[in-house]
Amino acid sequence: MPSSDIIQLLPDSIANQIAAGEVVQRPASVVKELMENAIDAKATQVQVILREAGRTLIQVIDNGTGMSETDARMSFERHATSKIRQSEDLFRIRTMGFRGEALASIAAVAQVELRTRREENEIGTLIRIDGSDIKTQEPVACPKGTNFSIRNLFFNVPARRNFLKSNSVEMRHVLDEFQRVALANPEVGFTLHHNDTEVFNLLPVKLVKRIIDIYGKSYREQLAFCQEDTSYIKVRGYIGKPEFARKTRGEQFFFVNDRFIKHNYMHHAVISAFDGTIPEGSHPFYVLFIDIDPSHIDINIHPTKTEIKFDDERSVYAIIMAAVKKAVGVYNLSQSIDFEENINFLNPTPNETNNNLIPRTVMPDWAAQPRKSEGGASKSNLTNWSKLFEGLQNTEDRHRELAAFEMNTPAVSRPVYQEQAKTVASKVNRMASEVVAAPEADALLFQLHNRYILSQVKDGIMLIDQKAAYERILYERYRKMLINRNGACQQLLFPKTIRLTHSDMQLVHETKKEIRSLGFEFDEFGLNELIIRGIPADLPEESEQDLFEELIEQLKQSYSDLKLNKPESLSRSLAKRFSVRYAVKLSHMEIHTLMNQLFSSSDPNRTPGGEPIIVLLTMDKLANIFRN
Repeated sequence: MPSSDIIQLLPDSIANQIAAGEVVQRPASVVKELMENAIDAKATQVQVILREAGRTLIQVIDNGTGMSETDARMSFERHATSKIRQSEDLFRIRTMGFRGEALASIAAVAQVELRTRREENEIGTLIRIDGSDIKTQEPVACPKGTNFSIRNLFFNVPARRNFLKSNSVEMRHVLDEFQRVALANPEVGFTLHHNDTEVFNLLPVKLVKRIIDIYGKSYREQLAFCQEDTSYIKVRGYIGKPEFARKTRGEQFFFVNDRFIKHNYMHHAVISAFDGTIPEGSHPFYVLFIDIDPSHIDINIHPTKTEIKFDDERSVYAIIMAAVKKAVGVYNLSQSIDFEENINFLNPTPNETNNNLIPRTVMPDWAAQPRKSEGGASKSNLTNWSKLFEGLQNTEDRHRELAAFEMNTPAVSRPVYQEQAKTVASKVNRMASEVVAAPEADALLFQLHNRYILSQVKDGIMLIDQKAAYERILYERYRKMLINRNGACQQLLFPKTIRLTHSDMQLVHETKKEIRSLGFEFDEFGLNELIIRGIPADLPEESEQDLFEELIEQLKQSYSDLKLNKPESLSRSLAKRFSVRYAVKLSHMEIHTLMNQLFSSSDPNRTPGGEPIIVLLTMDKLANIFRN
């Protein structure tokens, strides 16, 4: 009679493979663990050698303390550690990788060779393991320190190996982990070789020099020191000056007790400190170290230990924000204040117009008159207002001009005199009724606050979301370019050289064909530099570097979907990204062009993501608004 018992203990080899699923996700996971182990072993020099982005070989060599024969063997046992003796130790850990915890998982899914020797021993230890099966343990002559060779990762788990991305993608992840460990330990020298090519050769230096060595000499000018010491935490590091903020993310680093962590709440504290100094959508550079008593944090909430909890997050938030704000102020990073200028916005004087408060791009032409004197500025402005209403009843162009002006001009740029304002309001009311009743279609298309297009239709008013309309148009344009590989390119008179991070450069290699299909023309120049020779012909005028960085940022965010359908997913994400650039004032002809392009698209009613583009307010709906 068969036994009814169905629960049994897993063999160690299978249990280790399951554990490896949490710790060893890709080659970068192995690089991170072995580099952190080397730091824990007090190494002053760490070498990382890769082949095929770590698929076939990951070798990490350090000159640290090494291990005894017994420790070398025990390091591959599950739950073996040199750091914990009692439960309280879990809350006092300041070091990085758990040498034994990770090694058991790595050895379960790879072919591992370990050579290690302590300084006081004449002979070291050699251990070879294949998928948790120990093949060799014997004495060996080797230098002081530890040499790990990890070959054929996931050789015995084909399903996991098949989920690895291309070498370019996996190398990007390796570079991210390498740079984080290198930033956290500037006093340690690091080298990285990939397929016999030297990628990094970092000497032991101070933090500021380590940042420059990793990201390039251009960072020398943009770094500002940041420090704040309190009884609860200490903050130190460097921030980037606002004028150097970039369109791409990824160069923001938090280290808590020298361990890299991700923390959206603390990131928000830094961004808030930059409020008003960087454009929306830009990302400042920062490398910030937080030193705190380990009893105030919990690092064991995530298998990779990149997420932590503070016992008093509000205090940490406030201290970080204060530290960054102080750095911004001390280094005069904010735009300087002109103390000669009248900044009494709420109560402007008759001798001071508000025109100087409006960006030039949103002021109507007639309002951009030069100031001839303190006393004459208002008179000039009022004269322009009078001219605007001349011949109002008989000129159709004036209909459009007033409608466009009223819809596009911020209230602060209008005259402040009560009597004139009443006259203007009266004529605006008359104009509104005349425009709605006008029979000509040309007179009925106008723009509202650079955001919506309004038009009278047979049964009411049609509202068009300008940004959403451009998103639909750009989506179809980009998709066609990517499929046909024929994006129009506008050659630059003076080619622009831009520098990318190592990981961003890997992404460019991976998506080079798609980038060129959109109309970008570029050549590689040096290890991590590109020469931009041309940009897409239909994009608004902007810095070539900003455009390219925004493209890279969007590629990062949408990369997980690109493998399935590159033209579809990339054109969707780029259209959404770049459509915000078209929230600008349009001429009458540009509005008509927009309408023609929209209604000739495959679906003028919806964006590629399904959001509505057009809303119709029927006469019945309008009547109900007034009844309610």
